[in-house]
Amino acid sequence: MTERTLRLPGFSRRLELRPWRRVAILTAVLLLIVVGSMATGKVMLGPGALVAALAGPDTPYGLIVLELRLPRVTLAALVGGALGLAGWLLQQVMRNPLASPDIIGVTSGASAAAVGYLAWLAVPLGMRGLPVAAMAGAVGAALSIYLLAWSRGVTPLRLVLTGIGMATLLGAVTLFILAFSPLTTTLSAYVWLTGSVYGANWNAVGGLALWCALLAAPLVVMMRSVVLAPLDDTLATGLGVRVQRNRATILALAAALAGVAIAWGGAFAFVGLVAPHLARRLSPPPGAAQAVLAVLFGSCLVMLADLVARTLFLPLDLPAGIFVAVLGAPFFLGLLVREVR
Repeated sequence: MTERTLRLPGFSRRLELRPWRRVAILTAVLLLIVVGSMATGKVMLGPGALVAALAGPDTPYGLIVLELRLPRVTLAALVGGALGLAGWLLQQVMRNPLASPDIIGVTSGASAAAVGYLAWLAVPLGMRGLPVAAMAGAVGAALSIYLLAWSRGVTPLRLVLTGIGMATLLGAVTLFILAFSPLTTTLSAYVWLTGSVYGANWNAVGGLALWCALLAAPLVVMMRSVVLAPLDDTLATGLGVRVQRNRATILALAAALAGVAIAWGGAFAFVGLVAPHLARRLSPPPGAAQAVLAVLFGSCLVMLADLVARTLFLPLDLPAGIFVAVLGAPFFLGLLVREVR
């Protein structure tokens, strides 16, 4: 049987087992990528050496594995997972398979705020304020998009079109700031704009994990509303859904998730576009399993990109966002061609 029914006092829900089996398989793939990332690098480690290194930082290779590679791969997983979930939420609420944080302007808002911080505030305040600036830029962009798209309510089409215009405007603002910034700031900003988890540490991992947990928790309660978001407004209202309130809440959660991911990992492009599509291929019915698959695909995508970026061109350590874009740009063009047809 592929279905089970969960029954509790006052609660009953049917569970489709097949998508969750695929979640389990993809989780196993993710763990294999984690193990491969910890073992691969300038110093290659066999199974025995890797197990010994996990015993503590004082063991041979322990510092390399526990303080350099493991924080980096964990941060990559969190960044990719948050972007994958943000993209899934945006595609649900906007009813558009081309919606993603970087397409509708959320990423551009975070980027403009972060570049402005690097240019004018990094020296007096230090780099600790960069995540706050990026999050504020992402949420501010999402709020501006929502207000500009409002006309007796907000429709998905107006949100998408307004978001595309906002992305273009904020992209121009970012370039303007870079043009008048010192060379050192410009170089740092370009690495950040590409997307990179270089220099990850456990403090960054802990901060991002906390934000992801706080933002993902409301989705457990709101999952029914998210699943019903692609429905026609009239039909959704008839089912008891408060369309405008839920649309604003889901958009805010998606923007915040994308903002925290970008704050710690930089402006990774296309993760929020590709991961939800792959999730829908494995689990067509929208629901919790599809959301989890989007998280897992996003994590795997960024971890694999980072693994390639730091090992393929040794001794160079390239930004992982380059290799995400290599995959994401053709994927986006293929989607665009299919939608136009």
